[in-house]
Amino acid sequence: MKPLKVALLGCGTVGSAVLRLISEQADDLTARVGRPVQVVGIAVRRPDHHPDVPAHLLTTDAEALVTRDDVDLVVEVIGGIEPARTLLLAAFEAGKSVVSANKALLADDGPQLHAAAAKAGVDLYYEAAVAGAIPLLRPLRESLAGDQLRRVVGIVNGTTNYILSRMAETGAGFAEALAEATDLGYAEADPTADVDGFDAAAKAAILASLAFHTPVAAADVYREGISAVSATDVARAAEIGCTVKLLAICERVGNGNGDGDSVAVRVHPAMIPTSHPLASVGGAFNAVFVEAEAAGQLMFYGQGAGGEPTASAVLGDLVAVARNRLAGASGQGPTGYANLAVRPIADTPTRYHVSLDVADKPGVLATVAHEFARHEVSIATVRQDGHGDAATLVIVTHSAPDAALSATIAALRDMPAVRGVTSVLRVEGLS
Repeated sequence: MKPLKVALLGCGTVGSAVLRLISEQADDLTARVGRPVQVVGIAVRRPDHHPDVPAHLLTTDAEALVTRDDVDLVVEVIGGIEPARTLLLAAFEAGKSVVSANKALLADDGPQLHAAAAKAGVDLYYEAAVAGAIPLLRPLRESLAGDQLRRVVGIVNGTTNYILSRMAETGAGFAEALAEATDLGYAEADPTADVDGFDAAAKAAILASLAFHTPVAAADVYREGISAVSATDVARAAEIGCTVKLLAICERVGNGNGDGDSVAVRVHPAMIPTSHPLASVGGAFNAVFVEAEAAGQLMFYGQGAGGEPTASAVLGDLVAVARNRLAGASGQGPTGYANLAVRPIADTPTRYHVSLDVADKPGVLATVAHEFARHEVSIATVRQDGHGDAATLVIVTHSAPDAALSATIAALRDMPAVRGVTSVLRVEGLS
């Protein structure tokens, strides 16, 4: 049987795992696809850094590789925006289907790439771009295509989840937990993309686009990282039966007055009740909680990063794309027919958990409560810890527009009776 020939872009942690699995599972892949799968070229920047790869497969000319006449499929695992975007567009123009793990590129240029693939009549699959080995994007795009999704909430970054889990388990501060994550290989030498939420925001954009049939870019996602989360924040969460997680939250929200729906997409640390299914997701694992009108609540859980888990998702897409290729067809891509407006964070309803250092004297609580009322923010619970110079007010609000909550916090910082706003965290899932 004539093999289906694959061009591999990148041979790092994920690319080398893809290459190895294609070799190890050659017979099974042949049976599943209907033809052998053969890697015919691997584009890398420094061929001498890959002594375990047959030299005849290696090339530094990625564009020539993806446009070769004998290449059927392109697997892109180099990451980043360029040259990946140029290479994928060249592959589509040459009639090649593409499997990608590139969350940043899909979040920035998803509509353009999908349009190019559709014009060429080829596939663009990218299950590995979000949550590693967890089968998530295809269920959103296909299995739940007959339902209306209302909410997708997930832990989609293993590095930050490991850090926050260790802070909860050991009482460590952020810097200490980050150092441990770095030593164990869970965090990069430069952890900015993870701890500042950029990685999770790209994944949230992809999830929201698929779930709500609306183009959402990473720039549309409100983003906060976890570097400001303190050991005290984590301890305060435990006191009210919660834990702190970095959440990607995608919601379809009614605009009111019969004015249709909009989409709210945000990434930030939040307190969630320990009874919530996401609260028990520890270490570097990922999980995504989906709420649909007919299907109800669904949970997807597993390893969200790493060479082999990500390569597993890549091979799943490769098999699907190869089958489509042999059938002379392309799979159904995402639809953007809803084209809902993206709601800014200022208008998005959220809840806050606020800790204030205050002067311990009569009338302070009433003054603070008046400031919340002035901004039309209702208080759910309030507790005072300590006394004298060590007095702390801990307030949990009801849901209100984020702009009103932010304005309240700004006003509190200027009050003479408030020595300091020591902590502000959003709260999700409390009744």
